[in-house]
Amino acid sequence: MSSVLITGANRGIGLEFVRQYAEDGWRVYACCRSPDSADDLKAIKGDIDIRALDVSDFDAVKALGGAIDDDLDVVVANAGLGGKDVGDLGAIDYDAFVNLLSVNSLGAVALLEAFLPHLKRAKGKFAAITSGLGSITKSTGFAPAYSTSKAALNMAMKSLAAQLAGEGVAVAPLHPGWVQTAMGGASAPTSPAESVAGLRRRIAEMPVSPSPKFLDFSGAELPW
Repeated sequence: MSSVLITGANRGIGLEFVRQYAEDGWRVYACCRSPDSADDLKAIKGDIDIRALDVSDFDAVKALGGAIDDDLDVVVANAGLGGKDVGDLGAIDYDAFVNLLSVNSLGAVALLEAFLPHLKRAKGKFAAITSGLGSITKSTGFAPAYSTSKAALNMAMKSLAAQLAGEGVAVAPLHPGWVQTAMGGASAPTSPAESVAGLRRRIAEMPVSPSPKFLDFSGAELPW
């Protein structure tokens, strides 16, 4: 049986990842901060193991890596925050900025580190859900704190992919598109089901490479 671990699994894209992988018969480790209140997640049928996890608690991430014994074919680092709480230039809340970086950037690195042994055994794939706003080339100045956190995530994944290619582990960031979630809003053009179906195809096709491409859910390549 194939297995996948997903963070931020209680809503939006993460919830849809759980639904689709479970429907296809995968064993799913679904991680979220508050499982007790994750009613939509608990309602999904399938082989689903729900675990409490805040990816900004790096000790907890490491501990979960030690608590799960299964090999993992896929790890999806999906947990993320928007940057609205950080504030604008001239009134930046640096504690909020550090928390944003901890969740959006360092949380994925901690997740990869904690579950690297599981991925190595399975010759698995690590997908970090990022954003097109993390493209330095395309930056317009919009949402600078959030964009910075995603650019840092992209750089980390690109660098770690080069380190891990020799271990047989594929690593890459993937852009889900502008999706109808709490963060993306109801006017977004892409449904969670469409985005995740495309992301799963990209994950399935993800090569082991020291120089991964930055792709969106449709397979279009984005500039770093």
